[in-house]
Amino acid sequence: MAISYLNNLNEAQRQAVINTDGPALVIAGAGAGKTRVLTYRIAYLLQKGISAGSILALTFTNKAAAEMKERIAGIAGPEVSRFLWMGTFHSIFARILRKEGSRLGYKQNYTIYDTTDSKSLIRSIIKELSLDDNIYKPGIIASRISAAKNNLITSSMYAADSSMTDYDKSARMPLLSEIYRIYASRCFKANAMDFDDLLLNINILFRDFPEVLSAYQERFKYILVDEYQDTNYAQYLIVNKLAAVHHNLCVVGDDAQSIYSFRGARIENILGFRNDYADYRLFKLEQNYRSTQIIVNAANELIEKNSGQIRKKVFSNNEPGEKICLFRSMTDIEEGINIASDIFDRRYSLKLKWSDFAILYRTNAQSRIFEETLRKKNIPYRIYGGLSFYDRKEIKDLLAYFRMIINPEDEEAIKRSINYPKRGIGDTTLAKILELTSMEDTSVWDILCRINNYPEKFNKGTALKLAGYTEMIKALSVNKDTTDAYAKAGEIAAASGIVRELRNGNLPEEISRYENIQELLNAIKIFTEAAETNGEPSNLEAYMANVALLTDQDTDTEKDSDKVTLMTMHSAKGLEFQYVYIVGMEDTLFPSPKSTGCSKDLEEERRLFYVALTRSKKHATLSYALNRYIWGNLESSHPSRFLREINPEFIDNRQPAKKTGPSFKTDQFKPRPFREETFNYKPSSKLKKLTRTENTVSSANESSDPSEFREGDKVYHERFGTGVIVSIEGNKPNTTATVEFANNNRKKLLLRFAKLNKV
Repeated sequence: MAISYLNNLNEAQRQAVINTDGPALVIAGAGAGKTRVLTYRIAYLLQKGISAGSILALTFTNKAAAEMKERIAGIAGPEVSRFLWMGTFHSIFARILRKEGSRLGYKQNYTIYDTTDSKSLIRSIIKELSLDDNIYKPGIIASRISAAKNNLITSSMYAADSSMTDYDKSARMPLLSEIYRIYASRCFKANAMDFDDLLLNINILFRDFPEVLSAYQERFKYILVDEYQDTNYAQYLIVNKLAAVHHNLCVVGDDAQSIYSFRGARIENILGFRNDYADYRLFKLEQNYRSTQIIVNAANELIEKNSGQIRKKVFSNNEPGEKICLFRSMTDIEEGINIASDIFDRRYSLKLKWSDFAILYRTNAQSRIFEETLRKKNIPYRIYGGLSFYDRKEIKDLLAYFRMIINPEDEEAIKRSINYPKRGIGDTTLAKILELTSMEDTSVWDILCRINNYPEKFNKGTALKLAGYTEMIKALSVNKDTTDAYAKAGEIAAASGIVRELRNGNLPEEISRYENIQELLNAIKIFTEAAETNGEPSNLEAYMANVALLTDQDTDTEKDSDKVTLMTMHSAKGLEFQYVYIVGMEDTLFPSPKSTGCSKDLEEERRLFYVALTRSKKHATLSYALNRYIWGNLESSHPSRFLREINPEFIDNRQPAKKTGPSFKTDQFKPRPFREETFNYKPSSKLKKLTRTENTVSSANESSDPSEFREGDKVYHERFGTGVIVSIEGNKPNTTATVEFANNNRKKLLLRFAKLNKV
């Protein structure tokens, strides 16, 4: 069988593809073609005669799985590729649990709760326990429960662990373990699992039912894992259990791009692969096909500073490219203006598209200034990772009805749909139903089906409304398994009253919601046709199983629009742009102040910078501000330590056209020994409202007039003490003075706010 596609690979890629037996670790540098290697390796297995059903390929997004499957189909044929077990960790494990979950007490039609559902249920439990939600914050509790599950700690184990319960007590949340217990119980009664349960329950299934584990170990003769550096403890255990018989495990990833520890990802999984499999083979993909030589070389210099890594030397045969621009601004507002102006100028002078540009920042809060400055220049933009299409209220309302048709025991779906459109069923009625479920240890649906048994709880009118809702759900459930998703969705949208409710609206937002419902039905139509063409299930349950497992990248509805992209550095992983602006490069922002006291955390921040820098194909710009507003006060800041870690020969200090001060001195970034005290961030005292009259000498309570000071002046500052002005830069009102205080404590101060006194 022809394997001409192997000619598209370089030698390192080829070796990673054709050596299919035994454990393999493929370290793929940024832009090194890891997706191609994974795809071709699977195609090569198929063409060697390996059965598609015995190959398991795990990814982190449905988008990645779909793209790989499409490429494989082009090589091996769709009739073969359709039998591959390929998808995200959660989708594959959800598929196994649909079949095997009855062993754990779940029905096959279980619901998958998303983050919104989980927080809603936690919020309800907090309210029922009469707890203060300012202390017991649903988001924090949800994160704590998620972390426990990802470390395979069940609610009973959590309650028995004194270190955890003691921590909760110190955080003034002594009942967190009780909330976890009730949450787990309610999910189970609702025949629902959250995302973390999919991992936890697979581990429990394999632990308690060894015959099930054995069956899947025999089935999956070849296992491939993408982005292995992003796996957490639960995923790590599952993968290694499944590979324990045949040992044909190939993991692909880049330790230099491990940036998700806050989600539970463990870099130790990829770094320790050689210890888990002594007979492993290592393949390094070191040729970067994405970026210019300068960007690749600068990124190499940066990541070289990390000690915890598998060493590699990424190179590029692309053009050398432009040097990396370094923009210095006096304030964060000026930074926004500079970036917007540069994008505007480059777009028109180089005849580019807006979508060729991306602005990357460390925290979401930084987007505001860039949004404002881009709007002022009429530059279209989008914020990546904003509200997903599937998170819009009207979409979640209709999806709640879909969930009820599939799994009527879904408590969160009942709460969302029972009184929308309005049926006169209020919170008091719901509270009574939930009280009954607790007393009788049953589900909300069970109480609704027996609502006439509680005349003392519900008057006749309320009972009729509840019964009407129940009968509607039962009627819509008829033929749900045999009717295609599009036909059933249209029926539900009409019968529920949602379409009528939105169609009658005249306000712009109501019209937009109606159009979103139409768009959802369009998406279901596309799903139905594709499923029928591929011979896959096309009913509503199949559609909802797909939707429930979509990731942020899968629900990016604006990916084809011609707009500048704004996003966090974390969100940028896996993407690429022609021109990238990495902003807020200051020690108070990046690295995150929380990381500076821990070398492990600091190394992850450096990996995050590496990821951000390697998103750029043609050109990268780094930007920082000397002063930034924090809580309404203008605070001075210093350039990020990471800037000093890039060789100055890769840096161009050219400033934007509308600069307000002299260009930055290159030697400020020459490598030199790191001094920790240089980066100890001490917020300045709050600035008071300043007033000044003409010809008034500045005092300790007034701002400083820049024209009063000269280099060499001896000055006094109420916080830093006595010092000498070393240099003065910039024009009014952004004149700054560099002052040498005692103990070599050098500060750069904006004179109009510095409150300096001549001594």
